[in-house]
Amino acid sequence: MFPYCTDPSTLEGLSWLSCYLTTSKHMMLFYSLGTVLLLLAITAPTALAFGFLGATSAKSHFAPLRWIGKTYIAIVRGVPDIAFFLFFVIALDQLFEWVRHEIKCPDWDQPIRQGNDFVVCAAAKLPLGDAPQWVHEVYGFSLAVLTFAIVFGAFAANVLFGAMRAVPHAQMETAYAYGMSKRQAFWRVLVPQMWVYALPGLSNLWMVLIKATPLLFLLGVEDIVYWARELGASKTPRFTDYPHPDWRMWYFLGLLVFYLLFTRLSEIVLEKIMRRLSHGQATAAGEAMRRADA
Repeated sequence: MFPYCTDPSTLEGLSWLSCYLTTSKHMMLFYSLGTVLLLLAITAPTALAFGFLGATSAKSHFAPLRWIGKTYIAIVRGVPDIAFFLFFVIALDQLFEWVRHEIKCPDWDQPIRQGNDFVVCAAAKLPLGDAPQWVHEVYGFSLAVLTFAIVFGAFAANVLFGAMRAVPHAQMETAYAYGMSKRQAFWRVLVPQMWVYALPGLSNLWMVLIKATPLLFLLGVEDIVYWARELGASKTPRFTDYPHPDWRMWYFLGLLVFYLLFTRLSEIVLEKIMRRLSHGQATAAGEAMRRADA
């Protein structure tokens, strides 16, 4: 906050606006913007890892592993995201607390399920009641990342599974003919070539992931949509020193511009990645690049 912001009642114009936009509450809006970007930076590779494991499991010749992979893809893709987010976070949190309860409180003689309540000993609570606030925030954010990764990992698994099947089987047979084992052919032939087929679907999935970040509010994380609604409303206790009319439309317009710019930047980066992956590949894009270079 600037030095002249000590008495907001004496301010007007740009001075009032500069003080208003640099209050501690607005810092929370900017902090939540970083939270969203951090979520995307962690969730994207984690979801891709879940997707790769799911796709390889679904393609496995070992029947139980194949059933697990296909069941994971089918269940998560078949449940609405909001319902899964609301259910899974509660279930995962209770699972962690139940495991800790069994380890830390073996002498507990009361039922854990008491009607609609889930009751564990104090030592099994996550986080602990006397834990600092940042621990609660990190724990909630970690649950959010894991939930996002599992949900979008199932969609990524479906995309990668289709991409694996799109690689010409003749190339795998050629690899076997040269003496490669199935493992060697998988990592040296199938995996390097599947990305060019998977990237269009993964690109769409990345865009959906960006648009899904407001679901953070359902998981107890105060995201930019939450703060835009809180700071823009006229009847709010957030700004007793800086009263203003209903500015939610302007806050949400700012979010609209942010998401549009971010998705446009993503499109540019993904297009460059696609060109790099297509170079030398036996695909329509690869053929077009060869003709252009000829």
